Amino acid sequence: MADRVTVIGWDGSPLTAAARSALGAATLVAGAAHHLALPEVPPAAERIRLGSVSLAARRIAGHRGTAVVLADGDPGFFGVVRTLRAPEFGLEVEVVPAVSSVATAFARAGMPWDDAEVVVAHRRTLRRAVNVCRAHTKVAVLTSPGAGPAELGLLLEGVHRTFVVCEELGTDRERVSVLTSDKAVDHTWRDPNVVIVIGGPVTVGDGGGWLAGRDPAAGPRGWALPAEAYGGDLGEGESDLLRAAQLARLGPRVGDLVWDIGCGSGAFAIEAARAGAAVLAVDQDLHACARTDAVARRHGVQLQIVRGTAPHVLENLPEPDVVRVGGGGAAVVSAVADRRPQRIVTHAATRDAAERVGRDLTEHGYLVECALVQSVQLDTRRWTETERSVAFLLSGVLPDRRT
Repeated sequence: MADRVTVIGWDGSPLTAAARSALGAATLVAGAAHHLALPEVPPAAERIRLGSVSLAARRIAGHRGTAVVLADGDPGFFGVVRTLRAPEFGLEVEVVPAVSSVATAFARAGMPWDDAEVVVAHRRTLRRAVNVCRAHTKVAVLTSPGAGPAELGLLLEGVHRTFVVCEELGTDRERVSVLTSDKAVDHTWRDPNVVIVIGGPVTVGDGGGWLAGRDPAAGPRGWALPAEAYGGDLGEGESDLLRAAQLARLGPRVGDLVWDIGCGSGAFAIEAARAGAAVLAVDQDLHACARTDAVARRHGVQLQIVRGTAPHVLENLPEPDVVRVGGGGAAVVSAVADRRPQRIVTHAATRDAAERVGRDLTEHGYLVECALVQSVQLDTRRWTETERSVAFLLSGVLPDRRT
């Protein structure tokens, strides 16, 4: 095992005395090509081109001598330190940090970033990173080859965002570009780069926030808010307790894309967005779309609203993680199941309708649950019934995609 392992962050500025001392004593140096070209790297040191950090960690673990790993920005922030400290390698590391590429990108843009979401995009997580950009007003994306600004712009089709693309920060080739997300598709971008994605209203509270990223306490306290929070008179099948049960079955979360088909008043869509998910609210009724948009603005959440008739309008929508079918019946549920979301929830007014939907979900390979949900509102001054709602709640879960 290496006698000593030092991880040095590099942001383009001159190395600190501690970094120069560690590097001067190194018998093995790992890093990207531009790191290994630094004049401070000892000529006699063994050099490892840093591609797979895990492979480099194995080489370092078997090295007899002093090892240094060079990494861009702060190596403890979505960096190599996590992999190097994995129990399988048994490495104890010292870290000499530098300014993270995210902090540098926001500095170049002249913007605060305590209210920003920070995500990593590579081929496996690109879709979830895009969903965060759909749902939040300020996001920093640490990109990778094949999951860069062009791919982000392509998957954000139909959603207007402003991109601040920061290429090769800290080098002589550094470049900062500001453009709309649809224009990013037409460019070839240099790696590494960081993309700041801006869209929607950016509000600043008095004295700033108290928590980095999205404030989970923003908006009214509680879930499944009463009809008054959404303008009253939500319509059939939109009671707050049924909505609570639907939300509990779907569990929307950050990184998800939620379809709300037959969004009606927008109550469910707003609740899902408040949980941090990206939401596509679909309805054929112009008034419903306008009402949903107005309520979303009032609650300060981001929604993409699509007017059209399901199931036909669903064909060109991006892939969902979880879906609520608020209207359209078995035909729409079947079309949704063809897209294989992790979870589907809907309701039916009669047992026969519930059985049809349940059979169809089962045939599509979903594990199905059905419950009769009844809620009775009481006037607590007289303890008399004021309103009654009854519905069959159906939910389907793909057994191989439970998480």
